[in-house]
Amino acid sequence: MKKLTALMLSSAMMLSLAACGGSASTDTASSEAASSEAASSEAASSEETATGEAAELTTVNAGKLTMSTNAAFPPYEMTTDSGDFEGIDIDVAAAVAEKLGLELQIDDMDFDAALLAAQNGKSDMVMAGVTVTDERLKVMDFSDTYAEGIQSIIVPEGSDIATVDDLSGKAIGTQRGTTGYIYCTDDFGEDNVIAYDDGLTAVQALNNGQVDAVVIDNAPAKAFVEANPGLKILDTAYAQEDYAIGVAKGNTELLNAINGALEELQQDGTLQAIVDKYITAE
Repeated sequence: MKKLTALMLSSAMMLSLAACGGSASTDTASSEAASSEAASSEAASSEETATGEAAELTTVNAGKLTMSTNAAFPPYEMTTDSGDFEGIDIDVAAAVAEKLGLELQIDDMDFDAALLAAQNGKSDMVMAGVTVTDERLKVMDFSDTYAEGIQSIIVPEGSDIATVDDLSGKAIGTQRGTTGYIYCTDDFGEDNVIAYDDGLTAVQALNNGQVDAVVIDNAPAKAFVEANPGLKILDTAYAQEDYAIGVAKGNTELLNAINGALEELQQDGTLQAIVDKYITAE
């Protein structure tokens, strides 16, 4: 009888343990399924947010974010040997477009035309190392700053120009429509400033002795000097400025979306990584 009772107790315990084991396995499976479902839901929610933002935004071309630029401004925008575009602005624009769930479309044109395209709604935005100025704010709206720039002075080795003041009475080459052109004409008069379609042409004019100096952003200035032995950048900067994305006046919906994307790209380190990709620390 004792043996039978012990056997019955043993069997009951085994059944109890088996039941406990089955319950734990079921709970684990349920927990994993719930976690998987939550992860899938979060991913779907993220995709739906991007899709929702894209659906809400009105752009020049449906489903696309059209950027006007002047792809002759290294390292911000350049054309590769294969005809593709690359540079800081190109990568930032692509990252913004991805955040908004849109496809990036790039329209390359003269700098002045790039500004006008965004101003007149022919493009959604302009990115071309664009600096915010009081005059531009009258006709366009601008995003938060995404990069900093310096206006530098390029001169030939052995030039008697050593400071900004030494530019007085000299022939100064600039890129048409840029802040370099604006600063120089304001400070030294239009008669002393020659505007070229792009920075490369201005530097070629300097090499040919047609101008005494070129005023242009520091990043492209470095690229031009590196490619043209006999030229140098003065230690004294002409001006410091911030770059921003320009959109049509009153397009608050797009501007807010761009600023939201830029904030996320700033926080997750993407903006700095893009700058570091093209500009090495000195």
